[in-house]
Amino acid sequence: MPLIAQCLRYVACAGFLLAACAVHAEGKRIIVAADGSGDFSTVQAAFAAVPAYSAERTIILIKPGIYDGQKILAKGKNKVSLQGEAASTTILTWNINTNEEQPAGTDPAYKGTGVVILADDFRADQITFQNTSGDHGQALALRIDGDRAVVTNSRLLGWQDTLMLNNGRNYFRDSHIEGRVDFIYGSATAVFDHCEIKSKNGGYVTAASTPPERAHGFVFMNSKLTGDPAPWIDPTGKIVTKPVTRVPMAQLGRPWRAAGSVTFIDCEMGDHIKPDGWNNWGKPENEQTARYAEYNSSGPGANPARRVAWSKQLGEPEARALTVKAILGGTDQWAPK
Repeated sequence: MPLIAQCLRYVACAGFLLAACAVHAEGKRIIVAADGSGDFSTVQAAFAAVPAYSAERTIILIKPGIYDGQKILAKGKNKVSLQGEAASTTILTWNINTNEEQPAGTDPAYKGTGVVILADDFRADQITFQNTSGDHGQALALRIDGDRAVVTNSRLLGWQDTLMLNNGRNYFRDSHIEGRVDFIYGSATAVFDHCEIKSKNGGYVTAASTPPERAHGFVFMNSKLTGDPAPWIDPTGKIVTKPVTRVPMAQLGRPWRAAGSVTFIDCEMGDHIKPDGWNNWGKPENEQTARYAEYNSSGPGANPARRVAWSKQLGEPEARALTVKAILGGTDQWAPK
């Protein structure tokens, strides 16, 4: 369908569509609408329509709605952008964890995972990725295995293992990520820039499995770490929640693999962060290899004098050398936009 006709066809949301058309002047465009008014009614159907190994970017415009079910963007379907109108109204959801029976059609390689991105150069803006299974096992909202992914102005909601980042490079900006246990984890290199990282009911913020040869794992810049003091009530009714008498305390991370790397730069930390900051995952030998560091942490959760001795407080020259370009640039000099 010609570009002008496609924009005019959905004039009811003209501000959203015309803005997207103006920004992305080239490539294929697909409109997803749960009410049937778009090209497809499901995100997975739109993924299936993406051409493999295209030199041009495919823009998937997702109209407001709740889109349930597992969604997998296959390897080779590169340069795909998911564009929502608002993160609060464009919701990609799943309610299954890894311990539960998987619905028919679920890929067994990615059980318990709502959205799986295997392709490179993925982008998402104004989208909510969520897994509503609850706090009773691994339940991923988003898994990214591709390289050069960018997520902006979005929400990632879950409990255990909300966000898994594997292998590649990722850039998150102006986004909200929440969970309880190891809710940002994996082997990738990722920058979280001006994000809110919310711990629910204590737990661990990160579980990096950074390979020892990789210079950087997860780097949080100018971000805010918040906690939820309210007792949690399981919306599914599967779990009887024990009474909470104090604000649950969280730690900044524990190494899923021995050389896990996590750094916080210029971040504000709430009083839910334990003074010691970090955990060795019950393995004292990890203290010799894990790479945990901070610079200029602020707020009641910033306690440099009380952090575990095997973590590091960076000096200003060392911290300021950690720019987005230095962390993510790589041999191809990638600059996320």
